[in-house]
Order: sequence, then structure tokens, then C-alpha cells
Amino acid sequence: MTELIAPTERLAASLVEAVHEFMDEGRGGHDDESLTGYLIRRFAARAGVDWVHDYLAEERRWVTDPPPGLVPMTMLWWADGDTYLGRISIRHHLNERLRDVGGHIGYDIRPSARRRGHATAMLAAALPRVAALGIDKALITCDFDNVASRKVIQRNGGVYEDQRGKKLRYWVPTTPANTAEGGGRPNAACRS
Repeated sequence: MTELIAPTERLAASLVEAVHEFMDEGRGGHDDESLTGYLIRRFAARAGVDWVHDYLAEERRWVTDPPPGLVPMTMLWWADGDTYLGRISIRHHLNERLRDVGGHIGYDIRPSARRRGHATAMLAAALPRVAALGIDKALITCDFDNVASRKVIQRNGGVYEDQRGKKLRYWVPTTPANTAEGGGRPNAACRS
């Protein structure tokens, strides 16, 4: 069953495989400002799965004690049994930088699991958790040339606001009551 879960060492081997997939597509360089890039640079250079414990400890601290320049955030993983498929970060509020780049929510699906509806379902499943933080509409950004991410956001009720630099900015309702008439999010039930 595909579901959002709290990060767990139970999926360490699968997370390591996913990180290697991200690295194979060129992620993790100094210009990769994503959390996946940070994970690769700070932790994944170590061999095996030993780094996962340290990474998870740091990830748990991000809820109350985020790294410099970041805001408190909750990390959740999209998993199918013992297989790590992706992650979603829910930022509890916006700082000036996140208003332009990043927004309330960031996500990544491992390359081998893309184009199967996982990102759309993962975002839909996460939106009630965003609402629980008191956020009625979540800002989500994506690169202007990332058509797949743009579709994920739109399928979850995202309304385009503007483009800032290379980033498109969308506002996504976090509860069904806030969705546009006739629109709305797909059911957050499992999809694989």
C-alpha cells in the first residue's frame, strides 16, 4: 500500500538506492539547492547505509531547529511497503526567500518511480497535514520548464499566480472546502 509515513530507518536500503538514482541524474552538485541536493552533499558521500541514521536525526530536528536559512518543516516519505518512492517537505511558514523560491511544500520522487502518479497522490495526501498547521492555501513553486511538476500542482487545485525568475508560483488549497467549484484534489487514497 502506497502511503505517507514518517521517515524511518526501516527504509534505509531503499533510500540509499533512491539517492544513487538522484546522483546518477546529476543531483547533489553545489548548484542543487533542493533538500535532496543537501542530503547528497552532507550525508550520502558515505558508503553503505550508515549515514541514514545521522540524516534521520537531523531531519527530525528540522521540525523545531532547522538549518540556518531554513524554516521549521516536517518531512514525510512516500513509500510502498519497504520501498522508498519519494519525500515531501512541509514548511510551517514562509520566509522572504521561500515566498519567491520554494514555497510551503517541496517534493521529490525517485527517478525510477516517476510518471506513475506518485507525486500527484503524495501531494494530495500531504495537503490535510498542511491544513492542520493553519495554512489555508499553500504556495508551491516549480521551475518554468518542469512540465511534470506543473501538472502535479494543477491536478491538486493549484492556481497560477506569477513567475519570478525561473520559478512559477502556484497557490494550492489545503482543504476540499477551499477548492474551486468543480475542481478539487484527487482522492488522497493510494495510487501506484
